[in-house]
Amino acid sequence: MARQQPPEPRPNRLPSFIEVLDRKTKPPVDLFSFYIYMRDQQRSVDYLDFWLDVSQHTHLCRHFVSELRRSILVETPELEKTASKRSSYILDHIGDTNDISGPSADPKSDEKIKDQNLSAFLRQDNGSNHSPPSSLGSRRSASAMRHGERPPRPSFISRNSPTGSDSSSPGGRVVARADIRASAEKILYTYILPGAEREVTLPHGILQDITVAIEEEGRDDPEVFDMAKDYTFQAMERDAFPGFLRAKVFGNIVPPSRFLRLVLGLIAFFAGMWAAFVLIFLDKPKHIRCWLILPFTIAVYSLASHQYHMDPLLALAGLSEYTFCNFSRIEELYVRKMMMRRASMVLFITVSIGVALICLFIFVPGHRL
Repeated sequence: MARQQPPEPRPNRLPSFIEVLDRKTKPPVDLFSFYIYMRDQQRSVDYLDFWLDVSQHTHLCRHFVSELRRSILVETPELEKTASKRSSYILDHIGDTNDISGPSADPKSDEKIKDQNLSAFLRQDNGSNHSPPSSLGSRRSASAMRHGERPPRPSFISRNSPTGSDSSSPGGRVVARADIRASAEKILYTYILPGAEREVTLPHGILQDITVAIEEEGRDDPEVFDMAKDYTFQAMERDAFPGFLRAKVFGNIVPPSRFLRLVLGLIAFFAGMWAAFVLIFLDKPKHIRCWLILPFTIAVYSLASHQYHMDPLLALAGLSEYTFCNFSRIEELYVRKMMMRRASMVLFITVSIGVALICLFIFVPGHRL
């Protein structure tokens, strides 16, 4: 199988939401950073996990059909292969099995049509319950799979994982039809049913359609989750993604670091003010007052970092904080360019205010009380 093609260079613009989900971006606007943002700041990571699990389910279905097509080409006689032209056509038009993004977001795109062909084939194949030869699912019962382990999500959100894979199936094994059924039921029991472990809020009609399709109609094709996946995509794009871009493009520190800088800045500011007035009213010489540079510099720098959500020195060094005291390199070129400009502005403001305060308290005439 061919590897996934590397993304084309993006022009001078911020990435779109679908580019982030398709792993076509780099830190600090990559999928890993968005996952951390949804978990720590939005407190709604279940929506992203649901979207990723549905994408994993589609990926699993593509691998199953791909293995089935390969087994048919190898083992089925020519007369039997020509018996079902519809199945052969669908098998040849299921899209790229290495694409981990799941169903296409564009309802008119070719990939969307291929995903629909994939679902149509799986619905047609549902009654036969056959699996590729030597698959694990062919040796398992449905009840064991229902309570068994969940297939690992391929190339999840680790920064070190490649975007493409040559393996024929998740976990390096052949995918069985029982695996697809177990994956669909796992999504249903984890996210959809009322009172589920990680229940996501979806319109009642969508919840009802998914429940009926899986539990009553016995479906497990990816089209079952299309409406729910589109709904969660639009919700995240509307409610979470703009805040994520603001946090990662116009800032490089997380809320706990901002709070720490606020506390440090206020302490240093009041300490500097106290020391400044003491030195003035004791009529100390100017070379001693120069020690005020230290508290006022710390104060202004910390308060400016809190106000602008940015540590300018870290930004100029090309670093962005994704969790408290954990940093990553800023690899997205357009984001780095914008970060450099904003960091220079924040640093200029910080130096200007700091110099003004220091000059004020150093050169003001002393008066001993």
